Amino acid sequence: MTTRAEVFTTAGELADALASGAPVTLLDVRWRLDRPDGREDYRAGHLPGAVYVDLDRALSDHSVTGRGRHPLPDGAALQRDLRSWGVRDGVPVVIYDDWNRAGSSRAWWVLTAAGLRDVRILDGGLAAWRESGGRLDSGDTTPTPGDVTVTRPDLYSGARGVVTAEELADIVADGTLVDVRAPERYRGEDEPVDPVAGHIPGAVNVPATALLDESGRFRPDEEVLARYPGSDPSSPEPLAVYCGSGVTAAIAVAALTAAGREASLFPGSWSQWSGDASNPVEVGEPSATDA
Repeated sequence: MTTRAEVFTTAGELADALASGAPVTLLDVRWRLDRPDGREDYRAGHLPGAVYVDLDRALSDHSVTGRGRHPLPDGAALQRDLRSWGVRDGVPVVIYDDWNRAGSSRAWWVLTAAGLRDVRILDGGLAAWRESGGRLDSGDTTPTPGDVTVTRPDLYSGARGVVTAEELADIVADGTLVDVRAPERYRGEDEPVDPVAGHIPGAVNVPATALLDESGRFRPDEEVLARYPGSDPSSPEPLAVYCGSGVTAAIAVAALTAAGREASLFPGSWSQWSGDASNPVEVGEPSATDA
């Protein structure tokens, strides 16, 4: 069973590792729905030695059609990018962002699905590093090329659980399907991105932001599990999550994995489901687990 320490690291733990001279590869994945390109923010100030990662370009493959707004990247292309960022076999990777842990969780999901093992999210993100007194560098970082090998070239059948659109009905029948978007999007009252509003029939709503505290850190494991029906780590029932396009749902996968409960991701999420006019859509009926 995966432990919290295998998914997250704290600013203090990271500072101690860097001070000891231990090799660590730092990836800065700044991304937000209304401003997907975070490179200028990265250049203004980033953790020492961190390399900027463009989520839309490197952690998605927009040449793929029919799989939503952020299709999973190709393993060979991902390996080239990982090596260009200086990622090396046997060297830990720590990923951070500056917005709701979305960018870092997506990167954690993609890298671990590709077979990388020692990958952690900086709990609390950039703000936690600043609060701890950590210094920042400006400009770009040019790393020494890495040598990492992606062992799972097809992330749709990689090292992390994935469900297809065709499998969602079985998830609803036998387990739990969770929509992690904001409640108003789940209910179909507001849809700022996709052309159809609502949610996948049978899904319950547990917003990903409810998994973070006021400081942007992940809530304790027991609080995370308490928010999810069927989230007992020993439960054999399937648990799957989705969001708008497969990015913020990775926050839930990370939180649940840290708490010992494996959850599968529907990568295409609402953008894929709503893009097929033959798929049914539900509106209203918010879940009692809304937070």
